[in-house]
Amino acid sequence: MSKPTPISGFPEWTPAQRMIEQFVLDRIRATFELYGFAPLETRSVEPLDQLLRKGETSKEVYLLRRLQADADGPAGDDALGLHFDLTVPFARYVLENAGKLQFPFRRYQIQKVWRGERPQEGRYREFLQADIDIVDRDTLPAHYEAEMPLVIGDALRSLPIPPVRIQVNNRKICEGFYRGIGLTDTEAGLRAVDKLDKIGPAGVTELLASTAGASEAQAKAVLSLAEISAPDASFADAVRGLGVSDPLLDEGIAELAAVVETAAAHAPGLCVADLRIARGLDYYTGTVYETQMIGYERFGSICSGGRYDNLASSGNVRFPGVGISIGVTRLLGLLFGAEALSVSRSVPTCVLVAVTAEEDRAASDAVAAALRSRGVPTEVSPSAAKFGKQIRYAERRGIPYVWFPGADGDEVKDIRSGEQVAASAGEWTPPRADLKPLVGPAGTGV
Repeated sequence: MSKPTPISGFPEWTPAQRMIEQFVLDRIRATFELYGFAPLETRSVEPLDQLLRKGETSKEVYLLRRLQADADGPAGDDALGLHFDLTVPFARYVLENAGKLQFPFRRYQIQKVWRGERPQEGRYREFLQADIDIVDRDTLPAHYEAEMPLVIGDALRSLPIPPVRIQVNNRKICEGFYRGIGLTDTEAGLRAVDKLDKIGPAGVTELLASTAGASEAQAKAVLSLAEISAPDASFADAVRGLGVSDPLLDEGIAELAAVVETAAAHAPGLCVADLRIARGLDYYTGTVYETQMIGYERFGSICSGGRYDNLASSGNVRFPGVGISIGVTRLLGLLFGAEALSVSRSVPTCVLVAVTAEEDRAASDAVAAALRSRGVPTEVSPSAAKFGKQIRYAERRGIPYVWFPGADGDEVKDIRSGEQVAASAGEWTPPRADLKPLVGPAGTGV
């Protein structure tokens, strides 16, 4: 077999990186549960007609088909695709299980998703997301939109990563403003503004004219709105200063002000009102979020989401919701690329139990079992080599302690300091800092 060639966009972390990822997931999961979100996992595939409801992302769907499938393509129940986010599967799950759920329903979901993007730094074709959503039946109070940044702020602050800034906007502000200036195709306007960072004001002006039918004056007004940014509710005065009025605009201003003020009371500096944030996905109807990691702004958002009112509906019953998603693989990929995270050792093992002779391996196994029963990660030496060689094996793997069974009593050695003391497997406990690998910013000595 020839040497395999890596497939771009499908990251495979080293064991040390995987331990960092698991640490990050544990912290995120713990924060989600502190806020009362229940775990959920959905299937990896969805009917194509459901996946293709989400606007521009439709072109990135991976089709699922059997090797010997009909050459004419999938049809009916066979028309399946891999999910490219966790919101569409969640909406489907709510519709299927509405009679069994208690509303408002709060769930978190941590799963891989697949998206046919062009792979580049921080962007992958297979990646892990960590989502929270709150859905209710018929109506969803706006205060849940203000809660989302609090959860995400706490989750990301619990990680050894650079600080983050959550940029928030409200689509009602944009849509109301566009109506107020006579721009009728508000969705085209939102999609154009969402490309502002990529194509610049001149490109957005051209796009507004070609897709939304905007005049030069209307495009100028749209860009003036997008330039407004403030760390507090003062953005509202700037919007009103543009001289446009519409009831939907007023509603959006009030809702966004509540989000910014709630976040400021919880964690000053966490949120900023940024009216260029539009989110190009068609189903958002209220607050939208994008999150930048300080120092990594050029790579775009690591966490995004928003309010949706019409994604999940059955007949006359609607299930409005609000959700936000952390791009875990994206976040870690950027930090791994910058060598910004480290782990104190590359294996979970805390203790290596030496083997004095192969006929005595059972005694070493018994020591290891006793330590494991007390929660100490332990492995037994692979061979009864000279103790110096067994110690070097532990050093190469980053294992801090070597245990020496003895007829007259056992001893344990900290191979970093050289200190060796008498010990009993039923009582000895390593320092808390050594029990499990520690994760932290690179250069902090963890």
